[in-house]
Amino acid sequence: GKQWYQRRVRGDDDLSSSDAEHEARVPKKILKCKSVAREINFSSELEMKRFRLEQRVYFKGECLEEWFFEFGYVIPGSTNTWQNVIEAAASDQMIPSSVLNGNVVIENAFFDGNDEISRSKVRLFYV
Repeated sequence: GKQWYQRRVRGDDDLSSSDAEHEARVPKKILKCKSVAREINFSSELEMKRFRLEQRVYFKGECLEEWFFEFGYVIPGSTNTWQNVIEAAASDQMIPSSVLNGNVVIENAFFDGNDEISRSKVRLFYV
């Protein structure tokens, strides 16, 4: 399908920084998609035995969704790509972009087993 949004992290735009809430502007037409593909590229100097992601989606401070992803073993000194597809809810269950705009925060927490590596929050604005 079409690629409507791409976020690349460069320079001082470090989304893993937990000391600030980040912002992302996403095309509102993404809410009409039946599924959304995501790709995360990462490098690690260290071995990780059980790399995983816990993602929570908050609407006005209340957790609406929780997602748990297991990547598994990470080879030391490697660069990796992690792809997944998230299926959308039925169209009659979707909240309009005008209501979601600025009220959705996605929290990503990365772990190796039970050891937290990083945590970040991104507030979404639909444009």
